[in-house]
Amino acid sequence: MSLLPHEQFLAFLSRAERPVILLPEVATADDFATAFGLCALLAKLGKTTEIICAGGSTPKSLGFLSGSTPVHGDLQNIRSLTINVNVAKAKVDELSYTVVGETLRIHLTPKSGEWKSEDVAVATASYKYDLIITIGVADLAALGPIGKKYADFIFATPVINLDHNTANDHFGALNIVDVSAVANGEVAFALMSRLDESIIDADISTCFLTGMVAATKSFKTPNVTPKTLKAVGQLMNLGARRDEIVAKLYRTRSVETLRLWGRALARLKVDATHSLVWTLLTHQDFINAGSDETALEDIVEELLNTSPDAKVVAIFYEQPGETIAVQLHAERPHDALALGLPFKSSGTREVARLTLNSADLVAAEKVVITHLQKELAK
Repeated sequence: MSLLPHEQFLAFLSRAERPVILLPEVATADDFATAFGLCALLAKLGKTTEIICAGGSTPKSLGFLSGSTPVHGDLQNIRSLTINVNVAKAKVDELSYTVVGETLRIHLTPKSGEWKSEDVAVATASYKYDLIITIGVADLAALGPIGKKYADFIFATPVINLDHNTANDHFGALNIVDVSAVANGEVAFALMSRLDESIIDADISTCFLTGMVAATKSFKTPNVTPKTLKAVGQLMNLGARRDEIVAKLYRTRSVETLRLWGRALARLKVDATHSLVWTLLTHQDFINAGSDETALEDIVEELLNTSPDAKVVAIFYEQPGETIAVQLHAERPHDALALGLPFKSSGTREVARLTLNSADLVAAEKVVITHLQKELAK
């Protein structure tokens, strides 16, 4: 008889010594909060877990989650390379190395005798991680540079794919994709509660509930179901601190975020015909505000509050290296990932990140907005 999803998850986990959690390049507060909860839960099961997101660090709004762990932008020390030298004929006297351009040169000096090429062999060790858990990753392209740089590692390692996105490609060895859920926090809680609800403490349940609150704008979106509300009740019975979550996510804004809000609202543009709003932020705006990209999700909330009829929100902002990025948010029936396809989009149906090889913010705005207006008019 085939195993149920939670039983398969436990089977994968029991064979793993060092899992790693991968988030999409354009990760949401739900993705991060779910990862923190899952990481804390795996620690209770004796697993040392790291969280990787190519898009950057944790949003400041989630700093209150006591179960949070550092988020790394790259996979570090993923695999070692071993050079084996047969020293039967020549013993080692000195070892040194130099770096010439992009080439590492390792120098071995024998005490006597010499080595030949057949005395040297190169071997690679096994990967540092033996299990991958993706959260909110619709497809491998959504991982951004992580997916491209470490493709061999990803294809060689079992992947547990956890998501609630209808656009998910089901690329994992185990796919736990519940499209009836409103958030990844809900999916993760349903999975782990089937394993052993007793290990879900107040901090872990707060992480999962944070993901659900963030994804539904405090349960105001139309996709909230009785199943969702039942999960909320269960999480609160386990100690989830709902009042703290709402206060931290919606009632507390840093001065830096407020400054950036001001710049975004000053340049707000509205196309009521296509339910589209957008704004522009320069690199200098971020410097003057003392803020970074993690504040953009909060700004989207403010833009939606300012324009409640908006279904698509775009934030254009300058990046180092003469590129323009666009954070695109879409509400159903629109699809942010599909809308941004001509511009190297990555992310999910709800949130996508577009990249344009341009140093001109206004020119990028014209190209992307013209495209969006044509697509939304169809």
